[in-house]
Formats: sequence, C-alpha cells, structure tokens
Amino acid sequence: MSLSRREFIRLMALASAAGLLPASSFAEKKSPSDPYEIPRFGNLRLLHITDTHAQLNPVYFREPNVNLGIGPALGQPPHLVGEALLKHFGIAPGSREAHAFSYLDFAAGAERFGTVGGFAYIKTLVDRLRAEAGDGNSLLLDGGDTWQGSGTAFWTRGMDMVGACNLLGVDVMTGHWEFTYRDEEVIRNIAEFKGDFVAQNVKVREEALFDYRFSDFAGFDEDAGLAFKPYVMKDVGGVKVAIIGQAFPYTPIANPQRFIPDWTFGIEDGRMQEIVDQVREDEKPALVVVLSHNGMDVDLKMASRVTGIDVIFGGHTHDGMPAPTLVENSGGKTLVTNAGSNGKFVGVMDLEVKDGKLSDFRYRLLPVFSNLIQPNAAMADYIAGVRAPYKAQLEEKLATAEELLYRRGNFNGTFDQVICDALLKVKEAQISLSPGFRWGTTVPPGQAITMDHVMDQTCITYPETYRREMSGADIKMILEDVCDNLFNPDPYVQQGGDMVRVGGLNYVCDPAAGMGERIQDMTLDDGTRIEAGKNYMVAGWATVGSQSPGEPIWETVATYLRDIKTVKIERLNTPKLKNVKGNPGISDYPFQI
Repeated sequence: MSLSRREFIRLMALASAAGLLPASSFAEKKSPSDPYEIPRFGNLRLLHITDTHAQLNPVYFREPNVNLGIGPALGQPPHLVGEALLKHFGIAPGSREAHAFSYLDFAAGAERFGTVGGFAYIKTLVDRLRAEAGDGNSLLLDGGDTWQGSGTAFWTRGMDMVGACNLLGVDVMTGHWEFTYRDEEVIRNIAEFKGDFVAQNVKVREEALFDYRFSDFAGFDEDAGLAFKPYVMKDVGGVKVAIIGQAFPYTPIANPQRFIPDWTFGIEDGRMQEIVDQVREDEKPALVVVLSHNGMDVDLKMASRVTGIDVIFGGHTHDGMPAPTLVENSGGKTLVTNAGSNGKFVGVMDLEVKDGKLSDFRYRLLPVFSNLIQPNAAMADYIAGVRAPYKAQLEEKLATAEELLYRRGNFNGTFDQVICDALLKVKEAQISLSPGFRWGTTVPPGQAITMDHVMDQTCITYPETYRREMSGADIKMILEDVCDNLFNPDPYVQQGGDMVRVGGLNYVCDPAAGMGERIQDMTLDDGTRIEAGKNYMVAGWATVGSQSPGEPIWETVATYLRDIKTVKIERLNTPKLKNVKGNPGISDYPFQI
C-alpha cells in the first residue's frame, strides 16, 4: 500500500541516517556554480526523460497551482503545489529549484533563471552524466509523449524527434502520443529509432492477427499477440536489468482509435505480473524496471498490486517529483518516480546492486536550465536543420502577451482561455470547449506570441474545429464525464489530463462529489442559467470520434491573435470550487466556495 506522508518522512529520515538517501536532495552545495555535480554512487545509473512533447528548443514551462488529490490521494505526491510542495520535499523558497518545481512567482523567476530544456542542452547534460557513471554503466530511458507537441513534429510526422532521440542516445522508450500518428507511421518511426520500443500492454486484435499488416515488424510476437516487445534485457555495468514497457493504457479512448484500428491497450496489471514473474524466472535479472506512461496515480496503484518491480519510471501526468515515492506491496517495495515534462527535467537514479539484488539508491531530478549548460553543437545543428524549412512560419509574431500565458492545472489556464476566446469570436459561438491537455509551453508577459507558441499549444494530428448546437444537458454530460475522469478516487478509472477548458461558460465544481453531481450552477457569461432542454451554439476542436469539418485550431487561434494584437485576459472561465478548503493541491485560486 502507499505510505502515508508521516511514514514517508520517517522512512526518509531513517534512510538518510543509514546513508540510503541525502537528507535533502536540494541542500546548499559547496559548489553552487555547478548544480549538476552529483557524487558517484553505486554500480549503475539510470537516466529518465519523459513527456518532452517535441520541444527541441528551450522553453518556459509553469507548474500548476491546482493539482487536486481526492480521497486517498489527498495530500499525497503528486497532489501538492506551491509552498506545500516545497515544504514536503525540503526545497528552499525563492531558490532556483523552487522556480523549477513550483508555480510560485513564475514570471519573476523566469526572468531571473531563464528557459529550461532544449535537446542541445539535454544532450550535454546526459553526456556528462553518462561519462561520470563510466562507460557501459548507464541507460537513458524515455517515457514517451516525445513525437508530438510542436509544428515540426506534426509536419515531419514525428521523424524530427526520432532523429533527435537517436542523437541523444535514448536506449529504451515506450509511448502514448506516439500512437496518434497512423499505425504505418508508428511502425516506420519505431523502425528508424535506434533504441528499443517496449510495451507489454499493446496487443493485436484477434480478428487482425489472421492477416496482420505488420507481421514482418521485428517487435511483433504472433504467439503472444503483442504488437511490440514487452521488455528488453540490458547489461549495465555487469548488472542484468530488465526493462518492461507500459504504454498509455487508455490511448484508444483518449485519442482516435481510427489511427490505430488493430491495436488494443489497457492497464493489464495481471499480464504485467505474469511478465515480471516470467522475467525473474527465465532471465534472472538483478533489477526489474518498468518504463511507464500510466500517470503517477496509476503507477502508485500498480506498484501496490504487482510484486517484483524494483523501480517504476513514470510519465503522462507531467508531475515533476523531486523524490521517489516508496510503495509497499505483498512482495516488498517499489520506488515510483515521475520526471515532469517538456524537457524540463532529467531524472538520475544511481543504484547499488549487490548479491543479485537492489541494495541502495540515490535519486535526483535535475532541472535543465539552459543558461547553465553549453549546448551540444551536433544537436544544435540538427535542430536548426529540422526547423529550417518552417522557420519563417514558426517565427511569425502574432501578438504580444500582456500577462503570463500558461497551461497546466486542473482548470483553465490563461493560454487555454486564449484558445477558448478565439473559438468564441472566430466561430461566433456562445460556448467554446477545449481539451484539458497538460502540454503546451508558457509565454512570459511582454514577449511576442509566435506561431511556434500556438503550435506548441494546439499541434495534434486531429486538430479540426467544429461549430454545432448542443443542448444544456449534453454540455453538462461532457463536463461530468471529464470531471469523473479527473477526480474519480480510483486511479484505474482516471485517464490523466485535466478538466475540459471552457469559454463563455461558468459553473460550480465539487471535485469530492460523485459521478453526475460534480457540475452545478452552469451559466453563460452574462449570468443566464444554462437550461438542460435548450440548445446553445458551441465551438470546439480535437474530436476523438469522427473527423470534424473545420479548419485546424491553430489557424483559428492565429486569426484571432493577428486581429487583437495584444493579449490581456479579461475573464478566466475557471469554475468556482466546493469542498477543497485545506487541500494542499490548490493554491492562489480565486474562486472557492
């Protein structure tokens, strides 16, 4: 079972006294000019990136001020924000690390500390971390959501990121948004990837097995019906390491199944247990690692149910967690990590394996500050080459931000509001709906909003817009369904992501209520109450079912921004919240009941 916060702190203290962990991962160093100096420990090093969302260049990325934990997740990582998060993990307020891990004073921190990420900078850091570990003593793991999230990724169908990951030296990856390209593109990209793509929970439909289009693909296992290799064995510094892949389990629900009609997904923790047991018996690894795109809450539950896993390197929910969570199960303990998003962090886990099993570890989640790292020249040249054909289009200045524009949080962010307002105006609608995606970069106040930024916020393979009538009852049903996905107390019912963003619509939300009872008091911006039996003109985008008829959303947003010239959010359509008082997963939220 997952440890309580009090027990977690007690174990951390005991571990520190025993030399298992540093007392504080972010204690002041003797060499503050080199924040990437990590004392060597153990006999192998596992590096982890995830959810980079095709951000080849450095970006700004604000962490959430709302990441509510409901039920058993209340007050537990990752559902901590702001000062509660800093206190829990012992991070000094106002520090560079506080800026990286929290939303606090973000605009001022961005000006002071600069951008984060960028593959040329990640390359330099990764090369250094691998060199310090010694030749053959490290692996670089990629948790997925790598091929999607930028204009160049869209236009090259993810191939720009395959090339970048090959140059970076990624050894093993799994996926989620990778599956939003068409299946033949997914197979092509994996074939070009120089590392191993693993996913134990992706099967080929039985009816497709008889004449499977990709039967010659190297990762296909006809006997098991698996579309990809479920795991891979690696020798790391003389230690046998098994790495099992866990792709995003709800891909055909959260994204269009029409792109990947022959594949099924799912959590499949029963099969995960079978594979762990099989690998333990047949391969005799000293270390079993799961490279996951479940989302952290799902990983925590899986760790409590599946025995024999030493470490889960997780992704999907974009939670930058400075320390692992230790989860007990009937067979022992499992470490669960999550390494944020957008290239902002590199996770570093140093492990000591003795007598064929894990005996000790150290973990650091390193923020990648681009002004502290020299870019790798070869990667920088590669990125420039990838962007060259699209440079003029991407660098078009559409408008100027008069305030911080961000997406990340359970409810509307300011850039989400820009998208919703664009739909309202350009499509002449009463209400707009926009998906609660967690990717999308941040624009500090005073900076130009470029087409690059718009593509970062909207670039998917099903970007078409729509304008149609919906009844008040249908609108409520949509909001209730997404809200249950977000706040259902059972992690296995959650699908990740955040609440659907709205424009022109206001409502009250009770996250602690049951299905069908969370959304209340829906009104238009002018105060008119939404009636269940009345129709309203609604504009939106990113339909998962059939393709919508309208233009891509980035064209709608670009048209809007070119027209208004400057962006100042006059009204944020974020709901009033009930029953969240005292929840450490919310801070600086103006609308509470």
